[in-house]
Amino acid sequence: MTRASLNKQPHEVASMFDDVAERYDLTNDVLSLGQDRVWRKEVAKAVDARPAQKILDLAAGTATSSLPFARTGAYVVPCDFSLGMLRVGKKNHPWLPLTAGDATKLPFKDDTFDAVTISFGLRNVQDTDTALRELYRVTKPGGRVVICEFSHPTWAPFRTVYTEYLMRALPPVARAVSSNPEAYVYLAESIREWPDQPALAERLIKAGWSKVAWRNLSGGIVALHRGFKQG
Repeated sequence: MTRASLNKQPHEVASMFDDVAERYDLTNDVLSLGQDRVWRKEVAKAVDARPAQKILDLAAGTATSSLPFARTGAYVVPCDFSLGMLRVGKKNHPWLPLTAGDATKLPFKDDTFDAVTISFGLRNVQDTDTALRELYRVTKPGGRVVICEFSHPTWAPFRTVYTEYLMRALPPVARAVSSNPEAYVYLAESIREWPDQPALAERLIKAGWSKVAWRNLSGGIVALHRGFKQG
């Protein structure tokens, strides 16, 4: 398969994730030097799921990210457009209601979820602004969104080192641990092209979200953005 371009044709990106599904969680652990577990804990805290709340975990992949929400007693719906990822997720977590869905056309009614969240997936959606509006549509009034995404390190010297790691070190490491290293070259490129923290906040506001704020994790390698749907 040719590497998905940064124009992000949905079938190409879905097929790419199908290819890496079996070892995806392991590869992420290795490439992030274990930091992805720390980031996911921060997401769980920010979402603050409660018993009986409905949570949409978009771009859930193999549904590993959904487990902290399920443990709180919330009803979590892991949703992804890669059937390969969902198959692995269903095999590992058969009790979860894994759902196939496209972020730009979600298969849910208006005002369904108390909280919606997407971790490391918004970058791979063909139309970011449409996805942010869809997340807004399916959230209940008073509900919240939490986005965890790779971002731009705030300290310039570190930013340079980080960019070098992404473009030079990441592909050989991916070749060693991943079934489709080309996918990780695309992911590195997509991280580099992604808007910075204020630019993403601006897009959330434009999609209708209010009280938009963000905080940096790991020096800005990752940013957590949050917003609310006015009641």
